[in-house]
Amino acid sequence: MNRIRLAVVGAGKLGGYHANLAARSNEFELVAVVDSHSAAAVALAERVGARACKDLSGVLDRVDAAVLATPTSTHAALGRTLLDAGKHVLVEKPIALTCLEADRLVDAAAREGVVLQVGHVERFSPALAAAGDTLHAPRYVQATRASGYTFRSIDIGVVLDLMIHDIDLVLSLARSPVVRVDALGVSVLGGHEDMANARLTFSNGCVADLTASRVSYQPERSMRVVTPRGFVALDFAAGAATTVAPTADVLAGRFDADAFSAEQKQQLFAGKLFDEVLVKQQRTAPAVNAIELELEDFANSIRTGQPPRVTGAAARDAVAVAERVLAAIAERSAAPAAARAA
Repeated sequence: MNRIRLAVVGAGKLGGYHANLAARSNEFELVAVVDSHSAAAVALAERVGARACKDLSGVLDRVDAAVLATPTSTHAALGRTLLDAGKHVLVEKPIALTCLEADRLVDAAAREGVVLQVGHVERFSPALAAAGDTLHAPRYVQATRASGYTFRSIDIGVVLDLMIHDIDLVLSLARSPVVRVDALGVSVLGGHEDMANARLTFSNGCVADLTASRVSYQPERSMRVVTPRGFVALDFAAGAATTVAPTADVLAGRFDADAFSAEQKQQLFAGKLFDEVLVKQQRTAPAVNAIELELEDFANSIRTGQPPRVTGAAARDAVAVAERVLAAIAERSAAPAAARAA
């Protein structure tokens, strides 16, 4: 089986991850590393045994596919160049700065009949695998995603940088249109918001509270999900899930706390509640390299024509919600200024 000829566009941290994995893959032949900063391209290309190029013109006739790991502001132009040339593209999240740019990329991929996959890597998390089918039909979701200031992706704010992961996850779980967005955000170190909170209300009644910060002293990537069948806590950093499943009596409304004797209540309070009534279970899944799985999914889609786990259309929908979050932040920020002016 012929290997898929691949270029990695962008020689930064994420580009380096992709290039190293692609160079070891049986699916890909890493042909080139492309970056306008030629020194970075040369350094990475030498490490992975590929050719260094300053721009796409030197690789379009040599590759079948590309990983686009450049600043978000460049995704629209570079993505269109690759797609219009008939190349399969895996673009890092977010797919683009705006919904309009994302639509153009999705349309170009459809027109050329090529794969457009987007790097929402949490979809490959062991935490999701550990949770299994316990996340069905969520009623309430609370997510926190916090990191220190990395000085990367500063061409965008924390909504498109970090919160976009949880927007994508919640959309994939709720499977319903967002009918209301409330949000606030604060800029701390730059011109974009560095902290943000958003509440998404879906037409099916699901509500999601999302918090993101890139100026946090304590990293966290977690999600808590309430469903009609129980509760699930996801720890994306640990790749684990904790589930709490009410017994059939509880779900049917037959649990009567007043019917218990004082001794029985004490036993439940002392630790049996989460063994016998609300059954708690720790779940884990094998550790994986999520970016490697992402690349394998990309190769499978190219070879079989099956949609990737995260399609361009799904990523476009996440950007559309992110735009509404940013609009709500701007509206809230403008209100005090208008009040002062009045």
